[in-house]
Amino acid sequence: IEFIIPGLIMMSMITNSYMNVSSSFFGSKFQRNIEELLVSPLYDHFLIIGYLSGGVIRGLIVGLLVTIVSLLFSPIGFHRPFLVIASACLTAILFSLLGFINGIFAEKFDDISIIPTFLLTPLIYLGGVFYSVSILPPFWQTVSLFNPILYLVNIFRYGCLGISDINITTAFFTMIVIIIGLFIFVNYLVKKGIGIRQ
Repeated sequence: IEFIIPGLIMMSMITNSYMNVSSSFFGSKFQRNIEELLVSPLYDHFLIIGYLSGGVIRGLIVGLLVTIVSLLFSPIGFHRPFLVIASACLTAILFSLLGFINGIFAEKFDDISIIPTFLLTPLIYLGGVFYSVSILPPFWQTVSLFNPILYLVNIFRYGCLGISDINITTAFFTMIVIIIGLFIFVNYLVKKGIGIRQ
């Protein structure tokens, strides 16, 4: 139980931060109130940060609530509190950015649920949420290294329990590089009006 709880906390944060931004942004497009934001004198990155803030806050609140409930079942140690907080924030930011991309390209409400159902859920379950990737055959361990959720879960688990399947420094900087790349990509999409100005 103690091993699984950090994965469950991360899973709740991933799904909530992702769905908050994707559904909020698509809702703005669908109701056509995104046009009011586009004609306002806001810089594009302020628009992005505004939506990301909602996803990050929701993800962190849900993660905190799941943590509180999980304490009823098993005590959780905080081996490295800084890593727990940093990985929680990185997770919420990363999946808020991915939710934003989904919201940009979504054309109908069904498009909002396709990515979480057919891509995000398998990545979560294959990202070491419920098991250690060290028990996998070597080929699948290598395949798992391409799953960003593996890095996030291991950073968080190391912060809580002091155990990890991968190098924490590598995982931490990999996530920061991915977040920077995604932010630049989202900023480009918003600046060009892709999926927004139609």
